[in-house]
Amino acid sequence: MNAPQEKGPIVGIDLGTTNSLVAVFEHGAPRVLEARGVSILPSVVRYEQDPAAPGGVRPVVGEDAKARAVEFPARTISSAKRLMGRSIDDVRADLPYLGYEVVRGEYGQARARVTLEDGSSREVTPQEVSATILRELRGLAESALGRDVGRAVVTVPAYFDDSQRQATRDAGRLAGLEVVRIVNEPTAAALAYGIGTRADAREGETIAVYDLGGGTFDVSVLRLTPSEGEGGTSFFQVLSTSGDTRLGGDDVDHLLVSLFAREIRGLMGDDGAGEFDLSSFPPATRRALKAFGESVKCRLSEDESASVRIQINEGLVYERVVTRDEFESMITPWVERTLGACGRAMRDAREHLGDGGVDAVILVGGSTRVPLVRQRVGEFFGIEPYTALDPDRVVALGAAVQAGILSGEATGSLLLDVIPLSLGVETAGGAVAKLIVRNSTAPARATEMFSTGVDGQTSIKINVLQGEREMVEDCRSLGVFELSGIPPMPAGIPQLEVEFLVDANGVLRVRAHERRSGKRAGLQVVPNHGLTRDEVERIERESYAHAREDMTRHRIADLITNSSLDLKWIGERLDRFGDKLDRASRDDLQKRIKSVGEMVGRARTDWRSVEPNALHAAKEALDRASVRLQEISISESLRDGER
Repeated sequence: MNAPQEKGPIVGIDLGTTNSLVAVFEHGAPRVLEARGVSILPSVVRYEQDPAAPGGVRPVVGEDAKARAVEFPARTISSAKRLMGRSIDDVRADLPYLGYEVVRGEYGQARARVTLEDGSSREVTPQEVSATILRELRGLAESALGRDVGRAVVTVPAYFDDSQRQATRDAGRLAGLEVVRIVNEPTAAALAYGIGTRADAREGETIAVYDLGGGTFDVSVLRLTPSEGEGGTSFFQVLSTSGDTRLGGDDVDHLLVSLFAREIRGLMGDDGAGEFDLSSFPPATRRALKAFGESVKCRLSEDESASVRIQINEGLVYERVVTRDEFESMITPWVERTLGACGRAMRDAREHLGDGGVDAVILVGGSTRVPLVRQRVGEFFGIEPYTALDPDRVVALGAAVQAGILSGEATGSLLLDVIPLSLGVETAGGAVAKLIVRNSTAPARATEMFSTGVDGQTSIKINVLQGEREMVEDCRSLGVFELSGIPPMPAGIPQLEVEFLVDANGVLRVRAHERRSGKRAGLQVVPNHGLTRDEVERIERESYAHAREDMTRHRIADLITNSSLDLKWIGERLDRFGDKLDRASRDDLQKRIKSVGEMVGRARTDWRSVEPNALHAAKEALDRASVRLQEISISESLRDGER
């Protein structure tokens, strides 16, 4: 009998927009791994022609790729995380600031096009770029540990939707890694800090994690319930989450780049007339401006001013001093956007918090080094942020803690994460039936029963939706699948059971089962692209602004569906058995059928033309008036059966 195969350690990986790290949990604590003098790996990849490499192209990853990005702008890819799971339209605002070309791939996804030394070009997906970075991290971990590494916990922004999480899993698979768990970055940070495990945290502690990285922003509110006895389990439960997958330090770099570019254009004699277009600058210039912008941003975190000097040509030099006051004036709207998300997260967590606030605020991500960020976050939460650990390393350390929990190396903690946006299916009339609501704890499972609205229907289309509104047109479709081969039955008779299952990684699977026929279908939802920043903001803003109107419209849609079935069934029975009713009852039923039918007809044309309580009352009155007819129908059916 063969001995069981050693699977090797599970590492924790922070796959970041700007930098990436790998860590491991050993001897009771997490640590960031270092090999060949590298612990923090810049998330930058350059592609070079090499006949000996697979496909004739060799990737160069990390510091060398970043340092020579200005020299090779058209084949150096950075900030690939901002393209993950997104369409070309989603990322259009970022394109002028990139030295490389971004093109539309199959199904509209954003892809990078790199131009090689011989002038030929090659398209690479964000997943392939991320896989190259993950492969480098895997090699770094294997060098540091002296053993093979094949499994990893990978972190993602809390507001990554299903498509972006799927893209991350795909990148891991391409890198030869089994992604055993996807963990939200703010949750990982809370695990790393281990707040609440101190002796004074007997009644639990509420933590806000403010995570502002290079490309994304998240805020999560967590509650830590410490173990009651020695060796017990502490629960990290996420109460709410909010954020923006297109808000980060890159956007500050873009503000500075735009400032420099406008002033350089003026220095070169351009009077500024016409629309400013950064894409008119050569790729190398755009890449250089980006590097200058990043450098100025970092220096202003330490100093009151930062100077920039750019040699434009032999006789022309652009020189500029940016003061911290000027810089903070520029970035104030950027900081306020993050605080708006903090407000939403706190409102969502209010039922758990009561009138109190949070006990601790953790800052995560390199962009939290900006002094204005630290000041405004402290003012917003009314508490001095906790910054004891390196904000660049804390997410990787937390991923390693989760890896340790999964492998059995770490004990005493249990992680309960949440689903950021509601999930549901389309129902008759274009309404949305929500099966799993936002901020539900993951993993989550929900089942709902549905039926058909048309006689003889042999297939049912299931449209899976994401969003907070009540109607399909205001939500986002994640995918559509069809349950076919159902025997023809009268409307309302099929029994369709729909199950939503969100696993611990936040990945959604949908199953449908028609009970009478036994037919089944399923879908692992893999949408073509992720949510844009504007979509996220619109979803949250409009869900509050239109709540009353949406609920009314949803109610009208349901009443139309149910009333239509009543009209059909009662009308059919009246045609068959109406002569067995007394004339007054028959006339009353016909009058009520006509009244409800007219209201349904108006509501189909314009849902605002019908008052829902009036339609509901008319439907209920029709149902009550039809009781005698239903009794006659049942009696006749039984009599026919005896014959």
